[in-house]
Amino acid sequence: MTLRSFALLALFGLLIVLPGPAAAHKVFPATATVTFDDKGGYRIAVKTNVEALIAQIGPAHDDTEASPQAGEYNALRALSPQELQSRFAAFAPRWLKGVHVAFDGKRAQPRVEGVAVPAAGDLGLARISVINVVGEVPSGATNFTWRYDRAFGSSILRLMHAGTGDMTTAWLKDGAPSDAIPLANMVPKTLFETFLEYTILGYTHILPLGIDHILFVLGLYLLSARMRPLLVQVTSFTIAHTVTLALGLYGLVQISPAVVEPLIAISIVYVAVENILTPKLTVWRPFVVFGFGLLHGLGFAGVLQEIGLPRDDFLTGLISFNVGVELGQLSVIAIAWFATGLWFSARPWYRARVVYPGSAAIAIVGLYWTVERIFFT
Repeated sequence: MTLRSFALLALFGLLIVLPGPAAAHKVFPATATVTFDDKGGYRIAVKTNVEALIAQIGPAHDDTEASPQAGEYNALRALSPQELQSRFAAFAPRWLKGVHVAFDGKRAQPRVEGVAVPAAGDLGLARISVINVVGEVPSGATNFTWRYDRAFGSSILRLMHAGTGDMTTAWLKDGAPSDAIPLANMVPKTLFETFLEYTILGYTHILPLGIDHILFVLGLYLLSARMRPLLVQVTSFTIAHTVTLALGLYGLVQISPAVVEPLIAISIVYVAVENILTPKLTVWRPFVVFGFGLLHGLGFAGVLQEIGLPRDDFLTGLISFNVGVELGQLSVIAIAWFATGLWFSARPWYRARVVYPGSAAIAIVGLYWTVERIFFT
């Protein structure tokens, strides 16, 4: 039996014993959207996993099943909306201590108006609820500051300025406070500040957060140790995801994540399996990679649509996010090349010991995600 045949058999053999996908409960950052009314009040809609909050599962556990409180979390996950609302009402005072809302540096005292909880549904999936917080803006206040306790995880702040429709956004990690945001006559960020912010956001969406995109890029890298096949694939992929990222953000192309996410997983499987079956760039592979790049671009667009782009800086944010994505992808390739290609690509055993097992492992993960995203999402 050849090593290539063994890798393929190992791939499908491992799939048989692969654990069911229902165990995955990823903890995502909270999204806080702040709006102001003409009567001097403010409202903050916080989208988050309420069960994880009550069970005190924080950022130390990317998967709720890895937490010692997994049993409590799963029990909360099965509650009806009314029962979970009642449980959160008791927890709300503790949660509010970690919600720091301030005007001109002085902390305010927001109130929980209610929490919108979806039906329990599939117990294998995280349930995202919306906590509505309200309060009054102090007379004469000029700026707003937000901080989310690091025990609850990171947060994404979206502040809608009254009367203008402008939006200020910030991604705040590990309990970091936002900058002081003017409440009126918004002072826009400089071009450089906006470019830097969204470049970092695009980069971190690949490294370390975009594991599916990382595996796809590694699949492109593993096809051949020669530079030309890699450049052809990466160029095709870059052009494609740039197109759909722009079209998705402008609302010209909209496809449900329920369709896009499984297809992204399938794209990972395809490039990995083809790496095992062929040692060179085929005529059709750049076109297939281009098609998959269109899908990945829609995935990137979903991230920016969730966070939001300032209206006046839309084009700058779009371009800089894409630059960050490209830098992240190049970093993945550089790390892989320094780890394997630089030292071993000329060795006769390179494909047998690096390409075959690496591609088989990538394909296994991709198939796992495909099943999860089709049948358990």
